[in-house]
Amino acid sequence: MVKVSVIIPVYNAADYLNEAIDAVLNQTLDDIEVICVDDGSEDNSLDILKDIASKDSRVMYFHQENQGGGAARNHALPHAKGKYIYFMDADDIVDLNALKECYDICEEKSLDFVLFKAENYAEDTGEYFKTSDYSMDEVCDFVGERIFNFRDLGDLMFKVSVTPWCKMYNREFVLSTNAQFAEGLIFHDNIFFWDVFLSAERIYFYDRYLYTRRRHSASSTGAGDKRYVSSITINNMIIQKFINHGLFEKYKKRLYDHKIYLIFHRYSTMREEFREFFYEELKKDFSKMLTHELHDEFISLIAPNNKKRFEMVVYSRDFREFDLLYSNLMMSMEKNTLAKENKKLKGKVKNYRRLLDKAPVSLFLKVKGK
Repeated sequence: MVKVSVIIPVYNAADYLNEAIDAVLNQTLDDIEVICVDDGSEDNSLDILKDIASKDSRVMYFHQENQGGGAARNHALPHAKGKYIYFMDADDIVDLNALKECYDICEEKSLDFVLFKAENYAEDTGEYFKTSDYSMDEVCDFVGERIFNFRDLGDLMFKVSVTPWCKMYNREFVLSTNAQFAEGLIFHDNIFFWDVFLSAERIYFYDRYLYTRRRHSASSTGAGDKRYVSSITINNMIIQKFINHGLFEKYKKRLYDHKIYLIFHRYSTMREEFREFFYEELKKDFSKMLTHELHDEFISLIAPNNKKRFEMVVYSRDFREFDLLYSNLMMSMEKNTLAKENKKLKGKVKNYRRLLDKAPVSLFLKVKGK
């Protein structure tokens, strides 16, 4: 049995594909297979895959009409023969020791999956930087060296990155969950993640940065275009996953806040020309929630700022009114944030002055060189 199957969906990745696959083929763990699925690329990605596969028998490739990254990953899953599965993107880089280290940890601890950290690379500036989304420090600090599952985390579970490329999964475990990626939608990894995460009993957080995510304008999740409306559907599918696992009642307050926060995060990062379309779709969705018996009490559960966001969408007469209300809310929230930061700074200054007042005169004489 192959130790690790690496699954890579490919779409118009010709500029990055050789570098990404080289990072896999040059791993310190060489007992691997690489399964690439070309998702109807319009550049020469498929030709690059054919060339790589002709030179290394560990690489296989498939081609499908363009259906999205979720469908490409689903296409590859039945072909994986490894004991473990690792997903990566065709424009990113994985650390050369990542597969061996994760494989060894999974074997030693009999894991359903191992979780690790990722950093970002901004192609436009050449800057490497870390974000809380992929560092997950709160989760890492909380679990430490323990084996854990979602029940151990409580609300911290929503701080775990849903991305598949910061995890290595036991293949038999994944197959037992029947987890699939959402098809035809961006942010499709959310659906796979919640199925496996809510089913897993043995998870370990490996406190290492093993993956570099490339940020560039061609990325589907960074384009800020009309596809961002998928966020509405995806968040409804997440709620359904919790219903399917019998966990909706326990986590519904957090789920509602999670949905509204994420949707508005997507809205705030959309390009201006698509925001009115997003608003219209969001108004349809939120209006349905008002009349659906499943959500009959959600208004009383959500956080105050999310309640304001929700009401702005539902009760505004048109996009212009909504956009104005939303801009005012954002300015008000920013003002409150700045006021809190100012208060903290004043507190620090006050503490420093108190320490100076208590400091002996001899300290000041030393500072002056006397």
